[in-house]
Amino acid sequence: MGSISSYETSAGRRYRVRYRKPDHAQTDKRGFRTKRQAGEFLSSVEVSKLRGEWVDPSRSRITVEEWAQRWYDAQLQLKATTLSGYRYTLDKHILPTWGQVRLSDIGHAEVQAWVTALSKTLAASTVRQIYLVLSGLVKYAVRDGRLSRNPCEGVQLPRVVKKHRGYLSHTQVRQLADGCGEYSDVVLFLAYTGLRCGEMAALRVGRLDMLRRRINVAEAVSPARGLLVWSTPKSHSSRSVPFPEF
Repeated sequence: MGSISSYETSAGRRYRVRYRKPDHAQTDKRGFRTKRQAGEFLSSVEVSKLRGEWVDPSRSRITVEEWAQRWYDAQLQLKATTLSGYRYTLDKHILPTWGQVRLSDIGHAEVQAWVTALSKTLAASTVRQIYLVLSGLVKYAVRDGRLSRNPCEGVQLPRVVKKHRGYLSHTQVRQLADGCGEYSDVVLFLAYTGLRCGEMAALRVGRLDMLRRRINVAEAVSPARGLLVWSTPKSHSSRSVPFPEF
């Protein structure tokens, strides 16, 4: 069990809590304005140690900006295009608000207020994507033992309303293609194969089976931070797609 002691400052009496970490090393926390606050903190420390949830406060003092970079650098399994999207989300939406905040100071209520504010100017799907990036890097801090829980959990997100999808008729596809001049073949190819633009751009002659009229979709190319990046399709697996006579 720890102990509580008082000390005098120019601003008045303050209280210090001394306690032992799970490894039995002694540490303290000071600056409590009342003995009751100090006692509540000490009780929370003892309970968290019993539950195996105690986190060394010094490990959560790192700022979100510093931790976000470590999290970003650890995403080795992701495609360059995905990482580029994460980088944009961090720089545009997360770091301006949370960059200089310590991990330990991220509160559930503050995250909820932030999400609510974003929802006033951004689409619900965009807000969800931004939220998932913040929650992901905080979850990484929990796994690393820097936080005992993820304050992003349980945040109410805006509801994504499914929009009606309209599909072009054969006549409309032909009209669109005719209106695109030299790119008419591209319009017809994409319309009747369902390939993504990056998958079409990455096609090689050897992946076209003209006898069976099938395409082996195994690669995609897309721009990422000023470069063209080759990778697997979005689903990470190849597929065979039929195509008609044009």
